[in-house]
Amino acid sequence: MPAPKNTFKQALNEGRAQIGCWVGLADAYTAEIAATAGFDWLLVDGEHAPNDLRSILEQVRVIDASNSAPVARLPIGETWMIKQYLDAGVQNLLVPMVESGAQAAEMVAAVRYPPHGVRGVGSALARASKFAAIPDYLTTADAEICLLVQVENRAGLAALEDILKTDVDGVFIGPSDLSADMGHIGNAGHPEVEAAVLDALQRIVAAGKAAGILTLDPEMQRKCIALGATFVATDIDVVLFAKAIRSAAARGRDLLSGEA
Repeated sequence: MPAPKNTFKQALNEGRAQIGCWVGLADAYTAEIAATAGFDWLLVDGEHAPNDLRSILEQVRVIDASNSAPVARLPIGETWMIKQYLDAGVQNLLVPMVESGAQAAEMVAAVRYPPHGVRGVGSALARASKFAAIPDYLTTADAEICLLVQVENRAGLAALEDILKTDVDGVFIGPSDLSADMGHIGNAGHPEVEAAVLDALQRIVAAGKAAGILTLDPEMQRKCIALGATFVATDIDVVLFAKAIRSAAARGRDLLSGEA
């Protein structure tokens, strides 16, 4: 019996656009609600949300039980950390702040078993192998891991061609950090930033890799999909909840003032 089929990776390989949502509330209960919404994939954020491996695993479990694919973003690209995420059964990883081809190649090695990589062989202890209930896990796991790396500054853009020469499955462009690095902090919609993002996406698609982005701007979403981006996050659960709860409170206050 082989490792579980990664349908998210398969969709990206086939060029089928997958719409996602950022999951940053750091709670399995709210992740389960998000998993009922109908997104193709949900990104559990370990970089900017107050998550650790255990809380990420709890959220991945509930998303696994849905029709959405779980993706986890690490706090940083470290080989030892990637090993833990993989053994916990996370098949789709997003690694932030990749700035060179050498760094990307290091991440590729981290998700593969020897002799093709450096992933530690400890599958008997791992949820990924269903605790050794998948007899062929070691020989089939590599093909089902989806490694996405995040390019989000000028150094990463300058090294994009080298990054694309590695065996990463896709490259995600991070407009927020990129806008800050380009001198437009807080303004990811600045024309200079948008031009750099769209150019990068075109280069990624031309190289035959999956291209991804998170943007809340509907017009930018359409532009990215039109260019061939295949993993596009269109919302963030924290933002959605904050807007909805503040709007609800405002309506409640209006009742007291007689304006409702």
